[in-house]
Amino acid sequence: MGEPMIRNLARSGVATHVVDTDRRRLEALAAEPGVVTHGSLGDLATCATAICMLPNSEAVAEVVAGPGGLLRVLPAGSVIIDMGSSRPSSTVALAEQAREAGMDLVDAPVSGGVSRARSATLTIMFGGAREQLDACAPLLERLGSKVVHVGPVGAGHAMKALNNVSSAISLTAAVEILRVGRSLGLDAEVMLDVLNESTGRTYATEHKVREFILSGTYASGFAFHLMVKDLDTAMDMARNAGVPVGLGERCWELWKAAAPALPESADHTEIARFIQGPDLTSEGR
Repeated sequence: MGEPMIRNLARSGVATHVVDTDRRRLEALAAEPGVVTHGSLGDLATCATAICMLPNSEAVAEVVAGPGGLLRVLPAGSVIIDMGSSRPSSTVALAEQAREAGMDLVDAPVSGGVSRARSATLTIMFGGAREQLDACAPLLERLGSKVVHVGPVGAGHAMKALNNVSSAISLTAAVEILRVGRSLGLDAEVMLDVLNESTGRTYATEHKVREFILSGTYASGFAFHLMVKDLDTAMDMARNAGVPVGLGERCWELWKAAAPALPESADHTEIARFIQGPDLTSEGR
């Protein structure tokens, strides 16, 4: 997700400085006009805004508040935007540390997958004060087609986790009904065509099942373990709020059970391998 977002920022005229632990990615980005790559966070001392696109709260905390982190590198008055999927409670705590250091930290996680990251049409869920959104909007609008102010800091990450519960449920449902249909002799492609013209249509049936599951590619660009992490976050939020989420919990249990059965590098669409097996792909139709 981060790489196409970087390219869009640079191509829109934003001076874009990049730090990444993946040297090959840095080498590829260094050839992009408008992108300057660096070996450490310490090289970002002249930047007024920093975007974190990292896999979890622990990584964000290390980059923001760890030794040599952004709170010790960036000038006072800077803004840090966490655009990954983090725990809301961790985000709120980091925002407080940022305030103490004379900076702002807000959350602006995204939805839409790699394809919409490439086309700069992501949906961005902003958590922070209205004036913070006003300050960040010109940058965020270069990355997404819709920026939604969902509440105070941490609210963006809460919304992202809840969105992914809905996403996981709809993908699980699509795979399960295709499995049932195939057992009755129905063709998976025909079923998908009907679903997408009917009330059973979802983002999963429209954009995931045919392209990544029926094709057998399983290459959406969003890792299975990241989806499970977001489901963990959502279930923790529900429990802490004392709100029962029966369907969400059943889905979470299924995905947790699937994790040990799939490769560490599995794409999230590979939940179909666990539910259905390889016969759902084009080779098995």
